[in-house]
Amino acid sequence: MRFLYNLAIYVAAIPGLAWQFWRNRRIPGRRARLAGRLGFGSFLAGPTIWIHAVSVGEMQAAAPLVRALLDRYPQYPVVISTLTPTGADRARQLFGEAVQLRYVPIDLPGSVRRFFDRVQPRLALILETELWPNLYAECGRRNVPLVLASARISPRSVGSYRRLVPLFRQTLSHGIIIAAQSERDVARFLSIGAAPERSHVTGNIKFDFELPAAVIGQGRDWRRTITSARPVWVAGSTHEGEEVLVLDAHRRVREKLPAALLVLVPRHPQRFAPVRELLLRRGEIHVSRSEATATGAEISVLLGDTMGDLMTFYAAADVAFVGGSLVPVGGHNLLEPAAAGCPVLTGPFCFNADAVLRLMVEAGAARVVRDSRDLARQVIGLLGNDAEREAMGAAGRRVLDENRGSLGRLLRLMELLLESSGQGRATSA
Repeated sequence: MRFLYNLAIYVAAIPGLAWQFWRNRRIPGRRARLAGRLGFGSFLAGPTIWIHAVSVGEMQAAAPLVRALLDRYPQYPVVISTLTPTGADRARQLFGEAVQLRYVPIDLPGSVRRFFDRVQPRLALILETELWPNLYAECGRRNVPLVLASARISPRSVGSYRRLVPLFRQTLSHGIIIAAQSERDVARFLSIGAAPERSHVTGNIKFDFELPAAVIGQGRDWRRTITSARPVWVAGSTHEGEEVLVLDAHRRVREKLPAALLVLVPRHPQRFAPVRELLLRRGEIHVSRSEATATGAEISVLLGDTMGDLMTFYAAADVAFVGGSLVPVGGHNLLEPAAAGCPVLTGPFCFNADAVLRLMVEAGAARVVRDSRDLARQVIGLLGNDAEREAMGAAGRRVLDENRGSLGRLLRLMELLLESSGQGRATSA
């Protein structure tokens, strides 16, 4: 099974890498990313603690953990890897020069070996679920304890994984610790070959997110300077096909509340320009965050076309819709607007955060909307009801407070593994 997997990876990777090399050969930043994906980079004077956060949301969730590790283990350089340029940008914003930033290698044997030779991890931690057979096997070969932190498998994915159980059972057999979000996630990991004695529920590290007080202040200042007393709702982390649905909802909102302002924030920066073109085609009166200093009453939409401002928008907003959920992407982090005390709306495709969503809906902190019309109805209702918004915002903060603790459990687990890793591979927590 491993041979067939590697054959498929080579067949898929070689033409793709050749095309990327040719396309990006004159762009230094992209050349560096490609080199990183092949495992190249400077050699570090290890051993190190390596943390992988696939993209922006996981990078944000990793921030408290990274800061705790820097404080507790100054003798170990912390290496942060990511998959996307936006994740790398967020890491630079959060940590500056305090960490070593890398791109995670493509799961080819040579790329993985080169990465390990250079990074020399003593302990590896991967946030949420990234299943890479060669990378995991290399951890086992080098006796590097590997923790899957805040690990989860969506109900939608588990069926696909089960069809490849022989591969995943081998992948998960290298002394890997599963630190899962919930009992349901543990059961799903066991169904694809995880070892029961190394599978634990530690919770979701995203609950330990602390919104900096400065962000709340920035949100309030921005609200005063750019929007005056207008009702404001945010559609954050939207995807292709979703902006149309959100804008349709906003037109209905404006029919009832003509002063309402939508802050529309696409998930990926490469989509800022296409969404701006969409606004022009629809005749939406809009401005961009990158150029706006104020919005008059005639402005219907503010396009969030800058990086790192989404939390400020949540802190400024009356209502937040979290994208990737009106289209079948799986949804994004519902806890970020909740931390800002903002009522949360999400679409029906929120399978990437089903456990968090269930908690928030049961607590009265979030609501699921079926479609564009339902989104408009909920936004109109909440913008017109101060008491309801306050109650939902308070419920969201309670959900966060009542479910904190995953960070402490992870740190205790990592302490045990760091102590034992010098004597061989750790096999239990």
